Amino acid sequence: MARIAYDDADAAAFEAARHLTDDGLAAWRTAVARHLSPRPGMRVLDLGAGTGRWARAFTTWFPGIEVLAVEPSEAMRTRSVFAPVVAGDAAHLPLDDDSVDGAWMSTVIHHVPDLAAAAHELRRVLRPGAPLLIRSAFAGRHEGITLFRWFPEAIRVLDTYPSIAEVEDAFSRAGFETAALEQIPQTTAASLREAATALRRDAHTPLKLITDDEYAAGLRRMHEGTRVENRPVVDVLDLLVLR
Repeated sequence: MARIAYDDADAAAFEAARHLTDDGLAAWRTAVARHLSPRPGMRVLDLGAGTGRWARAFTTWFPGIEVLAVEPSEAMRTRSVFAPVVAGDAAHLPLDDDSVDGAWMSTVIHHVPDLAAAAHELRRVLRPGAPLLIRSAFAGRHEGITLFRWFPEAIRVLDTYPSIAEVEDAFSRAGFETAALEQIPQTTAASLREAATALRRDAHTPLKLITDDEYAAGLRRMHEGTRVENRPVVDVLDLLVLR
C-alpha cells in the first residue's frame, strides 16, 4: 500500500499542483535522453504514472516511442492526461517478460512497500541492459528541495523514505547495477509567491504526514518569505539510473 491513499482529493490536488512548465522540465528531458537513448519503436514503462504528465511529456519529446503507463490509483487513472493508463503496481506489472526497453519511476519509489518484489518484477519485464530511471527525493537528501526549507518538520517524513543505498541494495539482489546518480535541477515555480499560491497539501506526501499545526507553521513561514524573495524556485531532485 502507498503511504497515502491517492483518493479523489489527492488526485485533484496532484493534478492541480504537481506539474512543471516546459522550461522547468528542460534539464529532465536532457537527462532522460542521455540515459534512455530514445529511438522510434522503443517501449518505455512509466510506472506509477499518476495523472500521465510524464507519459505525455515522453511521447512529445521523443516521437515514435511507445509509453506503457501503469498506475495503481483509480482516481489518478481517471484524471490522466495520457491514455491508456492501465491498473497495476510495482509488484504486479501487466506486462510480458523482456517486453520493455526502459522504465521510468517519478516520485514513486517511496510508495513501494516491497522493494525486493518490485526489483524482481522490473527485472522480469525489462530487456537485458535496459535502464530503469528513478526520479526521487531520497532519505537524507533534502538540501536541494525548497519545500523543506519552509517545512523543516517534513524532513522527518522524508527520512523514512528509502535511501539511495537501500534502493541499490534491493535492486542489486535482482541483478541490477548502478549506472549513474545525478542531481537534476528544475524550475518549480517562477517565484516563491507563485509556489505558495499554488501549494496544495494533498499533493505532497511529506506535508500530508506532518501535523496540522506543523503544516500551518510552515505555511506561515513560506508566506512570510514571499515578502523578501523574488526569484525563481529551483529544486534539485536525484536521478538514479540502474541497469
